[in-house]
Amino acid sequence: MKKIGILTSGGDAPGMNAAIRAVVRTGIYNKAEVMGIKEGYKGLINGYIEEMNLSSVADIIHKGGTILRTARSDEFKTEDGKKKALDMLKKFKIDGLVVIGGDGSLKGAQSLSDLGIPTIGIPGTIDNDLGYTEYTIGFDTAINTVLDAISKIRDTSTSHGRANIIEVMGRNCGDIALHAGLAGGAESIIVPEEGLNIENVCKKLIQGKNRGKLHSIIMLAEGVGKRSPYELGNDIEKNTGIETRVTILGHLQRGGSPTAMDRIIASKMGAKAVGLLLRGAKSRTVGIRENKVIDMDIDEALCIEKVFDHATYNLTKILSI
Repeated sequence: MKKIGILTSGGDAPGMNAAIRAVVRTGIYNKAEVMGIKEGYKGLINGYIEEMNLSSVADIIHKGGTILRTARSDEFKTEDGKKKALDMLKKFKIDGLVVIGGDGSLKGAQSLSDLGIPTIGIPGTIDNDLGYTEYTIGFDTAINTVLDAISKIRDTSTSHGRANIIEVMGRNCGDIALHAGLAGGAESIIVPEEGLNIENVCKKLIQGKNRGKLHSIIMLAEGVGKRSPYELGNDIEKNTGIETRVTILGHLQRGGSPTAMDRIIASKMGAKAVGLLLRGAKSRTVGIRENKVIDMDIDEALCIEKVFDHATYNLTKILSI
Protein backbone atom coordinates (compact mmCIF):
# COMPACT_ATOMS: atom_id res chain seq x y z
CA MET A 1 0.00 0.00 0.00
CA LYS A 2 2.16 2.82 -1.31
CA LYS A 3 -0.48 5.32 -2.35
CA ILE A 4 -3.85 6.01 -0.65
CA GLY A 5 -6.68 8.11 -2.08
CA ILE A 6 -9.28 9.95 -0.03
CA LEU A 7 -12.57 11.59 -0.99
CA THR A 8 -15.67 13.03 0.67
CA SER A 9 -19.05 12.39 -0.90
CA GLY A 10 -22.71 13.29 -0.44
CA GLY A 11 -23.78 15.88 2.11
CA ASP A 12 -20.99 17.59 4.03
CA ALA A 13 -20.73 17.16 7.80
CA PRO A 14 -18.70 18.98 10.48
CA GLY A 15 -15.73 16.79 11.36
CA MET A 16 -14.96 15.62 7.84
CA ASN A 17 -11.84 17.81 7.84
CA ALA A 18 -10.65 16.19 11.06
CA ALA A 19 -11.02 12.78 9.39
CA ILE A 20 -9.16 13.97 6.27
CA ARG A 21 -6.36 15.29 8.48
CA ALA A 22 -6.11 11.96 10.31
CA VAL A 23 -5.99 9.95 7.08
CA VAL A 24 -3.31 12.16 5.53
CA ARG A 25 -1.05 12.32 8.56
CA THR A 26 -1.45 8.65 9.49
CA GLY A 27 -0.67 7.69 5.92
CA ILE A 28 2.43 9.88 5.75
CA TYR A 29 3.57 8.64 9.16
CA ASN A 30 3.47 5.11 7.71
CA LYS A 31 5.47 6.11 4.60
CA ALA A 32 2.49 6.12 2.22
CA GLU A 33 1.58 8.87 -0.24
CA VAL A 34 -1.92 10.30 0.14
CA MET A 35 -3.85 11.68 -2.83
CA GLY A 36 -6.78 14.03 -2.26
CA ILE A 37 -9.71 13.54 -4.65
CA LYS A 38 -11.82 16.68 -4.93
CA GLU A 39 -15.60 16.77 -5.42
CA GLY A 40 -16.29 13.16 -4.49
CA TYR A 41 -16.96 10.49 -7.11
CA LYS A 42 -17.49 13.19 -9.73
CA GLY A 43 -13.95 14.41 -9.13
CA LEU A 44 -12.64 10.85 -9.20
CA ILE A 45 -14.15 10.28 -12.66
CA ASN A 46 -12.73 13.56 -13.93
CA GLY A 47 -9.31 13.21 -12.36
CA TYR A 48 -9.48 16.06 -9.83
CA ILE A 49 -6.67 14.45 -7.88
CA GLU A 50 -3.57 15.92 -6.24
CA GLU A 51 -1.01 14.82 -3.70
CA MET A 52 -1.50 15.95 -0.11
CA ASN A 53 1.20 16.64 2.44
CA LEU A 54 1.41 17.68 6.07
CA SER A 55 0.78 21.31 5.18
CA SER A 56 -2.31 20.37 3.15
CA VAL A 57 -4.15 19.51 6.37
CA ALA A 58 -2.62 22.09 8.70
CA ASP A 59 -5.10 24.24 10.63
CA ILE A 60 -8.25 22.42 9.41
CA ILE A 61 -9.30 20.28 12.39
CA HIS A 62 -11.58 23.06 13.68
CA LYS A 63 -13.17 23.92 10.33
CA GLY A 64 -16.60 22.77 9.16
CA GLY A 65 -17.35 21.49 5.68
CA THR A 66 -14.71 19.60 3.72
CA ILE A 67 -11.55 20.98 2.14
CA LEU A 68 -11.87 18.30 -0.56
CA ARG A 69 -15.35 19.58 -1.36
CA THR A 70 -18.18 17.24 -2.26
CA ALA A 71 -20.61 16.60 -5.08
CA ARG A 72 -23.20 14.07 -6.13
CA SER A 73 -22.55 12.07 -9.31
CA ASP A 74 -25.27 10.36 -11.32
CA GLU A 75 -22.58 9.19 -13.75
CA PHE A 76 -20.83 7.19 -11.04
CA LYS A 77 -24.04 5.21 -10.50
CA THR A 78 -23.67 3.74 -14.01
CA GLU A 79 -21.38 0.85 -14.93
CA ASP A 80 -19.53 3.10 -17.36
CA GLY A 81 -19.03 5.70 -14.63
CA LYS A 82 -17.60 3.13 -12.23
CA LYS A 83 -15.23 1.92 -14.94
CA LYS A 84 -14.02 5.50 -15.52
CA ALA A 85 -13.43 5.87 -11.77
CA LEU A 86 -11.50 2.61 -11.67
CA ASP A 87 -9.38 3.63 -14.66
CA MET A 88 -8.56 6.97 -12.98
CA LEU A 89 -7.45 5.23 -9.78
CA LYS A 90 -5.16 3.01 -11.84
CA LYS A 91 -3.86 6.00 -13.81
CA PHE A 92 -2.80 7.74 -10.60
CA LYS A 93 -1.48 4.40 -9.20
CA ILE A 94 -3.74 4.61 -6.14
CA ASP A 95 -3.58 1.31 -4.26
CA GLY A 96 -6.41 1.89 -1.78
CA LEU A 97 -9.20 4.38 -1.13
CA VAL A 98 -10.85 5.99 1.90
CA VAL A 99 -14.42 7.27 1.37
CA ILE A 100 -16.11 9.60 3.88
CA GLY A 101 -19.89 9.98 3.59
CA GLY A 102 -23.33 8.49 4.20
CA ASP A 103 -24.99 5.30 3.01
CA GLY A 104 -24.88 6.23 -0.68
CA SER A 105 -21.19 7.01 -0.41
CA LEU A 106 -20.51 3.71 1.33
CA LYS A 107 -22.40 1.84 -1.40
CA GLY A 108 -20.11 3.53 -3.90
CA ALA A 109 -17.11 2.43 -1.85
CA GLN A 110 -18.39 -1.13 -1.91
CA SER A 111 -18.79 -1.07 -5.70
CA LEU A 112 -15.16 0.05 -6.14
CA SER A 113 -14.04 -2.67 -3.77
CA ASP A 114 -15.92 -5.20 -5.89
CA LEU A 115 -13.90 -3.95 -8.87
CA GLY A 116 -10.64 -4.71 -7.07
CA ILE A 117 -9.72 -1.47 -5.27
CA PRO A 118 -9.33 -1.95 -1.49
CA THR A 119 -11.75 0.59 -0.03
CA ILE A 120 -12.54 1.68 3.53
CA GLY A 121 -15.62 3.73 4.47
CA ILE A 122 -15.93 6.35 7.19
CA PRO A 123 -19.49 7.38 8.21
CA GLY A 124 -19.93 11.13 7.73
CA THR A 125 -23.51 12.41 7.92
CA ILE A 126 -25.31 14.66 10.39
CA ASP A 127 -28.44 12.47 10.28
CA ASN A 128 -26.86 9.62 12.28
CA ASP A 129 -28.91 7.24 10.15
CA LEU A 130 -26.51 4.30 9.78
CA GLY A 131 -27.51 1.32 11.90
CA TYR A 132 -24.10 -0.28 12.36
CA THR A 133 -22.54 2.68 14.21
CA GLU A 134 -23.79 4.53 17.28
CA TYR A 135 -22.50 7.87 16.01
CA THR A 136 -21.65 9.34 12.63
CA ILE A 137 -19.29 12.25 12.05
CA GLY A 138 -21.21 15.55 12.23
CA PHE A 139 -24.18 14.39 14.32
CA ASP A 140 -22.98 15.82 17.62
CA THR A 141 -22.20 19.19 16.04
CA ALA A 142 -25.59 19.28 14.35
CA ILE A 143 -27.54 18.70 17.56
CA ASN A 144 -25.49 21.37 19.33
CA THR A 145 -26.26 23.80 16.49
CA VAL A 146 -29.96 23.02 16.88
CA LEU A 147 -29.71 23.37 20.64
CA ASP A 148 -28.26 26.85 20.24
CA ALA A 149 -31.17 27.76 17.96
CA ILE A 150 -33.68 26.40 20.49
CA SER A 151 -32.25 28.65 23.19
CA LYS A 152 -32.55 31.75 21.01
CA ILE A 153 -36.04 30.88 19.79
CA ARG A 154 -37.19 30.22 23.36
CA ASP A 155 -36.22 33.76 24.34
CA THR A 156 -38.42 35.40 21.70
CA SER A 157 -41.21 32.84 22.10
CA THR A 158 -41.38 33.63 25.82
CA SER A 159 -41.53 37.36 25.14
CA HIS A 160 -44.55 36.93 22.86
CA GLY A 161 -46.20 33.95 24.55
CA ARG A 162 -45.91 31.82 21.42
CA ALA A 163 -45.41 28.23 20.41
CA ASN A 164 -42.64 27.64 17.88
CA ILE A 165 -42.18 24.73 15.50
CA ILE A 166 -38.51 24.09 14.74
CA GLU A 167 -37.98 21.93 11.67
CA VAL A 168 -34.69 20.03 11.52
CA MET A 169 -33.15 17.58 9.07
CA GLY A 170 -33.92 13.88 9.28
CA ARG A 171 -36.43 12.82 6.65
CA ASN A 172 -36.03 9.13 7.46
CA CYS A 173 -34.27 9.31 10.82
CA GLY A 174 -35.42 11.39 13.77
CA ASP A 175 -32.20 11.38 15.79
CA ILE A 176 -31.47 15.11 15.40
CA ALA A 177 -34.99 16.09 16.51
CA LEU A 178 -34.95 13.53 19.33
CA HIS A 179 -31.59 14.38 20.86
CA ALA A 180 -31.82 18.15 20.38
CA GLY A 181 -35.39 18.08 21.68
CA LEU A 182 -34.40 16.20 24.82
CA ALA A 183 -31.43 18.48 25.47
CA GLY A 184 -33.47 21.60 24.71
CA GLY A 185 -36.53 20.70 26.78
CA ALA A 186 -38.98 20.59 23.86
CA GLU A 187 -42.63 20.03 24.72
CA SER A 188 -43.29 17.82 21.68
CA ILE A 189 -40.98 15.90 19.36
CA ILE A 190 -42.31 14.74 16.00
CA VAL A 191 -40.16 12.13 14.23
CA PRO A 192 -40.74 9.78 11.27
CA GLU A 193 -40.40 6.69 13.48
CA GLU A 194 -43.40 7.74 15.60
CA GLY A 195 -45.40 9.87 13.16
CA LEU A 196 -47.57 12.89 13.91
CA ASN A 197 -50.42 12.92 16.42
CA ILE A 198 -51.63 16.52 16.29
CA GLU A 199 -54.23 15.92 19.00
CA ASN A 200 -51.52 15.02 21.51
CA VAL A 201 -49.42 18.02 20.47
CA CYS A 202 -52.35 20.40 20.94
CA LYS A 203 -53.35 18.82 24.25
CA LYS A 204 -49.87 19.32 25.66
CA LEU A 205 -49.81 22.96 24.51
CA ILE A 206 -53.16 23.69 26.14
CA GLN A 207 -52.12 22.02 29.38
CA GLY A 208 -48.96 24.13 29.46
CA LYS A 209 -50.89 27.32 28.75
CA ASN A 210 -53.39 26.54 31.53
CA ARG A 211 -50.60 26.30 34.10
CA GLY A 212 -49.09 29.62 32.98
CA LYS A 213 -46.44 28.44 30.55
CA LEU A 214 -45.28 31.34 28.34
CA HIS A 215 -43.70 29.38 25.49
CA SER A 216 -43.61 25.97 23.86
CA ILE A 217 -41.06 24.34 21.57
CA ILE A 218 -42.14 21.69 19.06
CA MET A 219 -39.33 19.76 17.33
CA LEU A 220 -40.25 18.52 13.86
CA ALA A 221 -38.12 16.25 11.68
CA GLU A 222 -38.54 17.28 8.04
CA GLY A 223 -41.06 15.38 5.98
CA VAL A 224 -43.18 13.95 8.80
CA GLY A 225 -46.86 13.87 7.92
CA LYS A 226 -48.58 15.31 4.89
CA ARG A 227 -48.65 18.91 6.14
CA SER A 228 -45.92 21.47 5.61
CA PRO A 229 -44.60 22.94 8.88
CA TYR A 230 -46.54 26.13 8.11
CA GLU A 231 -49.79 24.19 7.62
CA LEU A 232 -49.10 22.33 10.83
CA GLY A 233 -48.53 25.64 12.62
CA ASN A 234 -51.84 27.00 11.31
CA ASP A 235 -53.68 23.87 12.46
CA ILE A 236 -52.13 24.08 15.93
CA GLU A 237 -53.02 27.76 16.22
CA LYS A 238 -56.64 27.11 15.20
CA ASN A 239 -57.02 24.22 17.64
CA THR A 240 -55.32 25.83 20.63
CA GLY A 241 -55.63 29.59 20.19
CA ILE A 242 -51.89 29.83 20.78
CA GLU A 243 -49.96 31.96 18.31
CA THR A 244 -47.56 29.62 16.50
CA ARG A 245 -44.47 30.40 14.46
CA VAL A 246 -42.21 28.20 12.30
CA THR A 247 -38.42 28.15 12.05
CA ILE A 248 -36.75 25.94 9.43
CA LEU A 249 -33.08 25.53 10.25
CA GLY A 250 -32.15 23.91 6.92
CA HIS A 251 -28.48 23.79 5.95
CA LEU A 252 -27.50 25.81 9.01
CA GLN A 253 -27.30 22.40 10.69
CA ARG A 254 -24.48 21.23 8.40
CA GLY A 255 -22.13 24.12 9.07
CA GLY A 256 -20.00 25.35 11.93
CA SER A 257 -16.89 24.30 13.77
CA PRO A 258 -17.13 20.63 14.83
CA THR A 259 -17.53 19.81 18.49
CA ALA A 260 -14.77 18.10 20.45
CA MET A 261 -16.66 14.81 20.16
CA ASP A 262 -16.85 15.02 16.37
CA ARG A 263 -13.17 15.96 16.10
CA ILE A 264 -12.16 13.04 18.31
CA ILE A 265 -14.24 10.32 16.64
CA ALA A 266 -13.29 11.61 13.18
CA SER A 267 -9.60 11.49 14.07
CA LYS A 268 -9.91 7.97 15.46
CA MET A 269 -11.88 6.75 12.46
CA GLY A 270 -9.45 8.30 9.97
CA ALA A 271 -6.47 6.64 11.61
CA LYS A 272 -8.33 3.33 11.82
CA ALA A 273 -9.18 3.46 8.10
CA VAL A 274 -5.52 3.88 7.11
CA GLY A 275 -4.50 1.10 9.49
CA LEU A 276 -6.97 -1.26 7.85
CA LEU A 277 -5.63 -0.51 4.37
CA LEU A 278 -2.06 -1.03 5.51
CA ARG A 279 -3.04 -4.42 6.95
CA GLY A 280 -4.58 -5.50 3.65
CA ALA A 281 -8.30 -4.94 4.35
CA LYS A 282 -10.37 -4.58 1.19
CA SER A 283 -14.01 -3.82 1.92
CA ARG A 284 -14.55 -2.46 5.40
CA THR A 285 -16.23 0.46 7.07
CA VAL A 286 -15.44 1.89 10.48
CA GLY A 287 -17.81 3.03 13.21
CA ILE A 288 -18.29 3.60 16.94
CA ARG A 289 -19.75 1.10 19.40
CA GLU A 290 -19.52 1.38 23.17
CA ASN A 291 -17.01 4.21 22.76
CA LYS A 292 -14.67 2.02 20.72
CA VAL A 293 -13.76 2.25 17.04
CA ILE A 294 -14.91 -0.90 15.23
CA ASP A 295 -14.86 -2.09 11.64
CA MET A 296 -16.96 -4.51 9.61
CA ASP A 297 -17.69 -5.56 6.07
CA ILE A 298 -19.44 -2.75 4.15
CA ASP A 299 -22.19 -5.01 2.83
CA GLU A 300 -22.88 -6.33 6.31
CA ALA A 301 -22.87 -2.83 7.79
CA LEU A 302 -25.34 -1.46 5.25
CA CYS A 303 -27.73 -4.34 5.94
CA ILE A 304 -28.02 -3.44 9.63
CA GLU A 305 -31.28 -1.60 10.21
CA LYS A 306 -31.19 1.68 12.09
CA VAL A 307 -33.09 1.12 15.35
CA PHE A 308 -34.92 4.10 16.81
CA ASP A 309 -34.26 4.83 20.48
CA HIS A 310 -37.80 4.44 21.81
CA ALA A 311 -36.60 4.56 25.43
CA THR A 312 -35.20 8.06 24.95
CA TYR A 313 -38.32 9.12 23.06
CA ASN A 314 -40.52 7.92 25.94
CA LEU A 315 -38.26 9.78 28.37
CA THR A 316 -38.90 13.04 26.51
CA LYS A 317 -42.65 12.53 26.97
CA ILE A 318 -42.19 12.01 30.70
CA LEU A 319 -39.94 15.03 31.15
CA SER A 320 -42.18 17.37 29.14
CA ILE A 321 -45.38 16.91 31.14
